Amino acid sequence: MSREEERAAEMENENGVWEEEQCRLYEAYNELHGLAQAFDTPFDAPAVLVVGHQTDGKSALVEALMGFQFNHVGGGTKTRRPITLHMKYDADAHSPLCRLLLPSNSDSHSDSDSEPHEKSLSLQEIQAYIEAENMRLEKEPCLFSAKEIIVRVDYKYCPNLTIIDTPGLIAPAPGPKNRALQVQARAVEALVRAKMQHKEFIILCLEDCSDWSNATTRRVVMQIDPELSRTVIVSTKLDTKIPQFARSSDVEVFLSPPTCMLDGCILGDSPFFTSVPSGRVGSGHDSVYRSNDEFKKAISLREMEDVASLEEKLGRSLSIQERSRIGVSKLRCFLEELLQKRYMDNVPLIIPLLEKEYRSATRKMNEINQELSTLDELKLKEKGRVFHDLFLTKLSLLLKGTVVAPPDRFGETLQDERTNGGAFVSSDGLQFPHKLIPNAGMRLYGGAQYHRAMAEFRFVVGGIKCPPITREEIVNACGVEDLHDGTNYSRTACVIAVAKARDTFEPFLHQLGCRLLHILKRLLPISVYLLQKDGEYLSGHEVFLRRVASAFNDFAESTERACREKCMEDLVSTTRYVTWSLHNKNRAGLRQFLDSFAGTEHNTMGSNCVPAGISQDSSFGSVANEKDSKSKADVKLSHVASGIDVASSIQTTETRLADLLDSTLWNRRLAPSSERIVYALVQQIFHGIKEYFLASAELKFNCFLLMPVVDKLPALLREDLKSAFEDDLDNIFDITNLRHLLGQRKRDAEIELKRIKRLKDKFRSLHKHLSLHQAHSTAFSDYR
Repeated sequence: MSREEERAAEMENENGVWEEEQCRLYEAYNELHGLAQAFDTPFDAPAVLVVGHQTDGKSALVEALMGFQFNHVGGGTKTRRPITLHMKYDADAHSPLCRLLLPSNSDSHSDSDSEPHEKSLSLQEIQAYIEAENMRLEKEPCLFSAKEIIVRVDYKYCPNLTIIDTPGLIAPAPGPKNRALQVQARAVEALVRAKMQHKEFIILCLEDCSDWSNATTRRVVMQIDPELSRTVIVSTKLDTKIPQFARSSDVEVFLSPPTCMLDGCILGDSPFFTSVPSGRVGSGHDSVYRSNDEFKKAISLREMEDVASLEEKLGRSLSIQERSRIGVSKLRCFLEELLQKRYMDNVPLIIPLLEKEYRSATRKMNEINQELSTLDELKLKEKGRVFHDLFLTKLSLLLKGTVVAPPDRFGETLQDERTNGGAFVSSDGLQFPHKLIPNAGMRLYGGAQYHRAMAEFRFVVGGIKCPPITREEIVNACGVEDLHDGTNYSRTACVIAVAKARDTFEPFLHQLGCRLLHILKRLLPISVYLLQKDGEYLSGHEVFLRRVASAFNDFAESTERACREKCMEDLVSTTRYVTWSLHNKNRAGLRQFLDSFAGTEHNTMGSNCVPAGISQDSSFGSVANEKDSKSKADVKLSHVASGIDVASSIQTTETRLADLLDSTLWNRRLAPSSERIVYALVQQIFHGIKEYFLASAELKFNCFLLMPVVDKLPALLREDLKSAFEDDLDNIFDITNLRHLLGQRKRDAEIELKRIKRLKDKFRSLHKHLSLHQAHSTAFSDYR
């Protein structure tokens, strides 16, 4: 045998080894994908994710790629859980060999996260399982599940592919009548978007349109992959679109769309075009194909017919490039080669991820063993006390201010705060525009949120004006005294003012208490997050944690109630008895109003009370300014005039008093002057009550709601903890159940460790052999 023949035989042997390595590589990735699904690990194997709208032919295309029918296909929403198909070429498998991954605790329909196991099923059993899952989810409130149904298939017509079939996207009509369908559409889109987030997935974007300017599915895909750099675009139902084209130029544009219609750098540089013949495989009277072989032949025949129809429309033969994009077989070869390349490229990247996950699983196992070793009375009590101190530290930190908790997750804007904790609404039902409050658009929590709520309270209540007063209210407030039937307008003003103030300010007191209680209760989940972030959370001790949470919430509610009652006592006292030194704060304004009012009345009455014989224009002051040269008669006349002036003033005062009594005390006819006096007094009293209420409420909520969280809550939680330890330590920490749960977690961790170690060793071996094969191939090329 010549050297060349020996070298060729050696290469043939290496190719056989290479094919075996390729098979092992594919199996390793399948196992990696199963591990990611079972334990929610942070890595994903490369796979093809099929995305499309309902009736785009998604499930039918997946069946055509596999070479046999198995899925629940039809109009409407059929697929309600993603279906992952690990397909593997096996020349000896003349019929599909299917294995379904089921939870280890049951063979029933479930989407739990427990350790799965494989179960061999027939195609009919697989189809029945999928249909049962779809019907189950259709009756449940969630309607859809993100947990994948995983099926492994070995078949002579299968490519080496992993395909994930997702639920079809829905485009519902607008309007309230279609609200249920709109809810489903949002749920499906959220599920599909979450799946597309995985960077390792190749997105197979299905479009059922003859005009590329209509981006129905691409609209959703490009939100995750804007450049379409990991997206393959497929135009389905080609056989139904060809007859729609009237001119060959339309076909040219459809087969080779310009860049302006398909933005980005799609995989394959151009769309693929497929047709799947209708009809199901079976022995029934409504079945079109008697076997999967017939179905496979029909797919090939449809591909040839599509090529012939296109050439007839174009009036020319298709180029090699154009033919490479038409038909299910061409799409399958492209996807298989693309996925194979991704598998090869990702092997060196998978090994460090597996190493990291192995270290994480080992650390988790050590933590479980550590927890099991601390399940005794003294250590549990100490853990409870340490958690108590750490919890209080986090509460104090939140009140003082921190940025550790992410605002986008835990913060609330003022609008969110009003929705969740209640708004400050006046008696007329109006709310103050939230945009006028400082920091209204910021997402706050803790002490910052408390301060903003109190600032809004001051801003809203401080701007309240006294409600309008009607004449009927004044007359009704006058009433009848117990000793006489005269009117007392000062009492009338007090009656009206305190009633208006009580009705106005009492609702704000309850609203403030509700708002601040909401802010305080939000401290609990944020504190738990901080504890978890720092690794200080007592995971597994749910009964104890619920007791701590209940004690905190009860304390917050009782403290808020007691504080509100104190504020209510102040409001009742200041609206029950009017103390002029307290209520009449703005005396200068009131005096100015009454002086102007009295001056007007004096001028009116003075013009009618000048004594007869004395001119209203006489100037008595000029008499006193006469020169000393005036005669004694003139001086005497001046004295006489002064005497007349004194007598006139006394008479004027008495007349005014009589008129005042006549218009107020003795007369029930409400004059404009009386109405103005009552209104001025009511405004003055209302303003005094508002200032006192505002200052008192803010001070008391700070002293009797905020401060007790700092100085009283620690002692209360400590007493509650002591009482819990004395009553029943076993039930508080649920030691029996905890030991069982930790044992289960330990077993799961051991399984996970074994699987990760096995995969890690497998990928290392694959990486070694692939590197050797690449080196040999390079050496052979150089030799030739």
